[in-house]
Amino acid sequence: MPPSAKLVFKVLESGILLTQKDIVAKTYLPPRTVRYALNRLKEQHVLQERFYFQDARQSLYGLSPETLEVVAE
Repeated sequence: MPPSAKLVFKVLESGILLTQKDIVAKTYLPPRTVRYALNRLKEQHVLQERFYFQDARQSLYGLSPETLEVVAE
C-alpha cells in the first residue's frame, strides 16, 4: 500500500463516513492523490462507498464493516 492509502485508512479508521473533500481537508493531500488512495483501498476491499443524499455529486467513504471489526480487535 502506498503511504497516501495508509493515511486515508487511518483517517477513516474512526468509523465516520466522509466525503472526498472531507478526506482532503483532514489529510492535506491533493484531491488526485486522495482519489488514487481511495481506488487502491477499494481494490483491497477495505472501503465502502455510499450515496450522499445531501449532494448527489459526491459519495461517502468509510471502512467496510469487516475491516472495522478487525481494526477494533
